[in-house]
Amino acid sequence: MTNLTQTPTLVVENLLTQFTTRAGVVNAVNEISFSVMPGQIMGLVGESGSGKSMTGYSIMGLIDAPGKVAGGRIMLKGEALHSKSQDQMRTIRGNRIAMIFQDPMMTLNPVLRIDTQMIEAVLAHQKVSKQQAREMSRDALARVGIPSPDERLLAYPHQFSGGMRQRVAIAIALLNKPDLIICDEPTTALDVTIQGQILFEMQKLCRESGTSLIWITHDLSVVAGLADTVCVMYAGKIVESGNVQQVLEQPRHPYTHGLIGSAPSRNPRGQPLRQIPGMTPSLLNLPSGCAFRERCDRATEVCMTVPELQTVDHRALRCFHPVMDEVGKN
Repeated sequence: MTNLTQTPTLVVENLLTQFTTRAGVVNAVNEISFSVMPGQIMGLVGESGSGKSMTGYSIMGLIDAPGKVAGGRIMLKGEALHSKSQDQMRTIRGNRIAMIFQDPMMTLNPVLRIDTQMIEAVLAHQKVSKQQAREMSRDALARVGIPSPDERLLAYPHQFSGGMRQRVAIAIALLNKPDLIICDEPTTALDVTIQGQILFEMQKLCRESGTSLIWITHDLSVVAGLADTVCVMYAGKIVESGNVQQVLEQPRHPYTHGLIGSAPSRNPRGQPLRQIPGMTPSLLNLPSGCAFRERCDRATEVCMTVPELQTVDHRALRCFHPVMDEVGKN
């Protein structure tokens, strides 16, 4: 269990990430704040375009022109990442923070053997011999369930299945025992059995090593079984956050309520699936006030103003008319 007296591994305060387009400035991440403790797993949930992946890229220092981190603070164990140069961030990425992408080929070089890539990842950040780096690479492959790791080290990425490639990408992320790992939907393309094994390994890693994990996904069922806390994003803002069991069992924001209520398991057999009406608004043309109000059946005139994030029922919530009943009831 997480010791809440510890210093947070990561603190994000009022993070603002902007992109300049011909049509205007887009706030892809709009002044969000959260923290992650050592050994804790946080789920970052939302529809496509909600800003959850951009949050991960901002923390990693991977936002390039025409985008930029325009405001806020990103603190890794008390050290400011937001003010570091790209050269300084390169020494931190892969060492103290690591990211696992949805497509493992964003991590793997197709023309280099697996051992070459993994050994280089170790030697770039640790003063060990090449033989020690090889042993660490082999152990990392074994830890993510890859059979015959000595043989697999000699293979090329194209000789692996998609699931095996993703396991290699995860093994590379684990190599230097980072303080924080950010996972951007890394199991979406995998079958359920492989996904379950990888989720188990990641959970075990965090518990045993104290590594913090941010799991970015649109899949609430994954978050329910994996995470300790959850932040729900909509149109660049966090609209609800708190303990994962409390938020998913008793959602208070109408958007969270709608997401959970639209899950197939929540719908009566033979009935049409419930769904949130309308579409996610363009970040270039957000409605005034609450960004969700045009899709919300609880919206009133007060929703024409922007709701502040406040504490309601032991969680952070951005809503004038929170849902105070059980999920699935109206």
